[in-house]
Amino acid sequence: MRAPIGDFATATPAPEALGLLPAPVAAALRTWSGPVPADQLLHVDTDPDKADTAAFIETYGADLLHASANCVVVAAKQGGERRLAACLTLPATRADINGAVRRRLGARKVSFAPREVAVGETGMEYGGITPVGLPADWPVLVDAAVAALPWVLIGSGARRGKLIVPGKALAALPGAEVVEELALPLPESG
Repeated sequence: MRAPIGDFATATPAPEALGLLPAPVAAALRTWSGPVPADQLLHVDTDPDKADTAAFIETYGADLLHASANCVVVAAKQGGERRLAACLTLPATRADINGAVRRRLGARKVSFAPREVAVGETGMEYGGITPVGLPADWPVLVDAAVAALPWVLIGSGARRGKLIVPGKALAALPGAEVVEELALPLPESG
């Protein structure tokens, strides 16, 4: 099967690739429900050595620059308690953790979760964390621009491989909330 975005050799319905996915992602796909059938979620093989954005785009297609989303884990603190959440944003942006994210989570302070916390709490590999299969009690803040995409390339939970899903599937994940202006543009490099 051909992937709807990117230049990948093949795309496999994700339920047929469960053995390539970390346990929490595979479990989420086994019990998948929502507006998009599970067999419309696709798995594509990728080289983990080409994970850097520039190398990834050069290898798998320039269209992915505008059809991908990054998933970051954040830690929100309020009243001495810490709560973890995920934010899904376009690659040319960064989650507005001091503004939109903090307000949405009702927190006094929000920061990016340390690597060991993100990996330990998700059961996924750093650099491959995906919103599919996150703990059920986590808020998943999805930038409206991501949810509006017809197809979105996201992590698979592992460094090798990615998932391609309709944006509306992300908006229907457990704990998901679509947020307008969740992210800020990255500063121009020059």
